[in-house]
Amino acid sequence: MSHSLTPSPSSSSDLLVSHGHHFGQTVSALCNYPSLLTNGILRLEQLEDTPLEDLSTEERREHRVFEQLLDSYPDGSDEEIHHVGELIGKGAAGARGDDTKTLKSAILNWISPRGEAIQPPLHRNSKIDHGFNHELTVSLLCPAGLDWNDPLGEMLVCGDQWPIFLYANHIYDSEDPWCGLLRSHLLIYAYKHVFTSPSSVDRELKATLKVQFALSSSSVFSRTNTTTDSETFYHSFLDLLEDLEECKEVDELLTWWNWLIINIATYAANALSKIRQRRIALKQATNLDLVSS
Repeated sequence: MSHSLTPSPSSSSDLLVSHGHHFGQTVSALCNYPSLLTNGILRLEQLEDTPLEDLSTEERREHRVFEQLLDSYPDGSDEEIHHVGELIGKGAAGARGDDTKTLKSAILNWISPRGEAIQPPLHRNSKIDHGFNHELTVSLLCPAGLDWNDPLGEMLVCGDQWPIFLYANHIYDSEDPWCGLLRSHLLIYAYKHVFTSPSSVDRELKATLKVQFALSSSSVFSRTNTTTDSETFYHSFLDLLEDLEECKEVDELLTWWNWLIINIATYAANALSKIRQRRIALKQATNLDLVSS
């Protein structure tokens, strides 16, 4: 059986790592690549007798990711599949590491009170005092609908208890839970920090995951992290955003994000144009001065 999984003999391991970096950024944020490829090949045989619609939601979602990965390598075979998966996974992990390392410091600038320093200070090179260990970060990680000032005692926060930082102005409306969801300034800053192209559901969720991790006290990003419960957090959002009964709200959300990203790009382009126009004007003025003298 032939599949589009392994690059041609002339391709290097660096190509797979590089592709994994891109794939992890743009397609799937949380993925075990060797398992994805192995399960995908087995599922191709299963689908010869079973319609895709008969699979579970999780299996269909995983298969869509597998097919996107499959499309990357025409004319390949399924030999050395675990090696391919490990290299792609290495690239994806590298992308996550680059982003989380730079976000760790950047997010402190975004959450600092205007014109003031964070008190007590939060370390930029260590996250031991972040998360539920600091008044500012815990106020952002507190599940929407709860007041972190209320003395409720200790509680385990699960991944499907979405934090208040996801909402615009950090305001949650229990009568309209969609209001402001995934439109907070922290997500906008994180998206701009990591991406520059038009929005998609998965890219918004990647920005969301990275903000959650940056605010937490966890030192290593992992899909099985029990502190942030990242896998549950990520998939609970996918379940909502892929729910056909929520398509109106999802379409409005994507329209809002795409409008925002396009306007950011337009503003940047206008700024660049004005800088170049100013440079040309200065050169012309200098040339006129030289001619007149």
